[in-house]
Amino acid sequence: MSVEKYLKPEVINQIKRLDLRAQFVVKGFLQGLHASPFHGFSVEFSEHRKYTAGDDPKDIDWLVYAKTDKYYVKKFEAETNITGYLVMDLSRSMGYTYRQELNKFDYAVCLAAALCYLMIYQQDPVGLITFDEKVRDSLPPKSKRTQLGNLLSHLSRLEPTGQTDIGNSVMQVAAMLRHRSLVMIFSDLLTDPEPVFHSLRVLRHGGHDVILFHVLDEAEVHFPFDGVIEFEEPETEEKVQVDATGYRREYLSGVEAFRDEYRQVCFQTGVDYVELDTSMQFDKALMEYLTSRKARF
Repeated sequence: MSVEKYLKPEVINQIKRLDLRAQFVVKGFLQGLHASPFHGFSVEFSEHRKYTAGDDPKDIDWLVYAKTDKYYVKKFEAETNITGYLVMDLSRSMGYTYRQELNKFDYAVCLAAALCYLMIYQQDPVGLITFDEKVRDSLPPKSKRTQLGNLLSHLSRLEPTGQTDIGNSVMQVAAMLRHRSLVMIFSDLLTDPEPVFHSLRVLRHGGHDVILFHVLDEAEVHFPFDGVIEFEEPETEEKVQVDATGYRREYLSGVEAFRDEYRQVCFQTGVDYVELDTSMQFDKALMEYLTSRKARF
């Protein structure tokens, strides 16, 4: 099986146990790193970082240099560990899919499980926070191997059924955190953006690193509809009929404007904004985690 297939949602969907899904995704991702121009990046990810001006040359790991032809130094213990929180949107709209194997929530859970697997592998503490209109549950961060089972077990039982208030929930998350952390938020962001922007600024002001995984269904991004279609608003169950063919251009323009506003505000705020849809391979999100983690050093 090629590396790409490890990372395709339709292949992952065939694996029903979440712990095996996570291992499958991570295995494919790390194989891809070794087979790509990022070879050595996975070495750096685990125990090393690139040698930079000001580092002591005596700290260069010559065995790694022999393998990669690049200078790496061992990370000190203080700079290897980062506390991470997976923050999951439980709103009903996350349960939507049109024609993909995984709905938005399943897709987000699979990504979160893979990130949990990576962080525990790194001995980084990782916790879980879930929300809809408010924070519903939280598992405190731990780095022990048993945390992986606890967290994945919890993720596998979650169902997206609630109304949503992302801004209020993220404000609650910001108030909960006592130490500088990496906050990874998974949401479709289908709400008024202004309260969300405010809450992201509050998180960043608290010194936290933030990755915002914006997970939309493939159909929400590409609008593959024709003729008169009845749509239902998932959280209010309000129905409306639309001439999809005539509405397509306006819809696609609106989605692009929606994402572009998030791009701009997140860039200005120092939040990593990752646009995903449920047809995409999982490596894009995992690479974003790695690059964000590297940027701390």
